[in-house]
This record gives sequence, structure tokens and C-alpha cells, in this order.
Amino acid sequence: MSFAVIQTGGKQYKVKAGEILKIEKLEKTDLNAKIEFKNILAYGDDKSAEVGSPKIDGAKVEASLIKVGKNRTVLIFKKRRRKNSRRKNGHRQQFSMIRISKIFSKDGKVLSEAKAIAKTSDKLEDKKDKKAK
Repeated sequence: MSFAVIQTGGKQYKVKAGEILKIEKLEKTDLNAKIEFKNILAYGDDKSAEVGSPKIDGAKVEASLIKVGKNRTVLIFKKRRRKNSRRKNGHRQQFSMIRISKIFSKDGKVLSEAKAIAKTSDKLEDKKDKKAK
């Protein structure tokens, strides 16, 4: 099973093909848009791994955008005792949900590729057929 370590949004993620990640919000907002991560710090498989210093030139990871949204509200409550001073504030961090589709090595060879996703409409039709029987 191949993996890659990517850097995005100031954080590092160890990813595998077919994996779904929740990362910091990206600029692209089109659903199913192709996203390329070129900041690859390491990649490899069970037998061997290659580590960059600090990154590997030519290696990349392809992903598709599934969803853009906001996390749950984080409440910030500040109170100064004996001064009748309090402040309540909230924050909802934006995120992008992506699905890793391919991992490429530095020479352009595909190390790992995700399986195609069956459409949800096909699954729904199969369920309806089973219930009708």
C-alpha cells in the first residue's frame, strides 16, 4: 500500500489513494475539481520509502474536491472575575473535504490509484429492486 506525506494549510498529512481528508479550506470551490499537491515531503510503500529535503521535486498527489463547508462552532468565553466583564464569541473554521485519487513518483510514474466510485443512483436503484422482491 503506497503512501505520501503532503503539506497543505500549514499542516502535514500522510495520505493513501482512495482516502478522504478534511483539510484547511482551498481556493477552488467547484465540486469534483481536480487538485494537485506538489508539496510532497515523502512517499513510498511497505518495502521502500523516499524522503525529500525538504520536498521531492516532480512528485505530486492528485485529489478531487468533495465538499466545502464549516466545522462546528467553537465558543470563546472570556470572563474577568469581580469586574462584571464577560465576552462570548464563536468561530466556525472553514474546511475542504477531498478524496485522494492518485499518487505520482518523482519520475511521473503512478505509484497508487484509487478505485472508481460507483454512483449513488445505481446503489439506490439496487436497493429499490431488493425491497420490491
